[in-house]
Amino acid sequence: MIDASTDPRHNQLLAALPEEQLQRWLPQLEHVQMPLGQVLYEPGSILSHVYFPTTAIISLLYVMQNGESAEIAVVGNEGVVGVSLFMGGNSTSSRALVQSAGDGFRLTAQLMKEEFYRAGPVLHLLLRYTQALITQMVQTAACNRHHSLDQQLCRWLLLSLDRLQGTEMVMTQQLIANMLGVPREGATEGALKLQKAGLIHYTRGRIQVLDRAALEKRTCECYAVVKKEYDRLLPDKLAA
Repeated sequence: MIDASTDPRHNQLLAALPEEQLQRWLPQLEHVQMPLGQVLYEPGSILSHVYFPTTAIISLLYVMQNGESAEIAVVGNEGVVGVSLFMGGNSTSSRALVQSAGDGFRLTAQLMKEEFYRAGPVLHLLLRYTQALITQMVQTAACNRHHSLDQQLCRWLLLSLDRLQGTEMVMTQQLIANMLGVPREGATEGALKLQKAGLIHYTRGRIQVLDRAALEKRTCECYAVVKKEYDRLLPDKLAA
């Protein structure tokens, strides 16, 4: 069995490239480990690389002046971290933080921009991915404003689960609170409710999802909206 952590094709964007294109990228793709809590970039920093996670999950956070933060999107094996690089800017207003430890690959900023401006299959694939990512950001903002913490937590768990190989994630209560932009006590209470309902098991910084179907019934419509858009825009294999 091929190890997902060391095979670039376990990132869905890379796997969707035409084989000729992927073979041209392979010598340039650098395998990287992404430990829990690692910051890939801070707001305002110049991006030197873009990252294609295979087993890691990256949280994109908006950071307030007082240091508080809230998650605006998650990126896993379906996508790439650093879209602002090829959307016209060399920096971004968000922080990219490793939410779930794992592996991925990175490509230099210069090479990514060169590939994007070739106006070939890479451009079209990345634009479709960016549209899906924007949908997630917009839906997250609406969810945080209009839906309960319980629904938000279910949505967040499902989005994370979609980007994992198994059903368990390493996640502290403080990190959950930071992702959702709520006090730690609120995150703790929300996790305990889901545990009492038999949906998850939480212990020592690890969350195991026990009943995905129940999570989907308990969350709001935001999860389904985001998943449908990703499924629509990102085919399994991009036509040459």
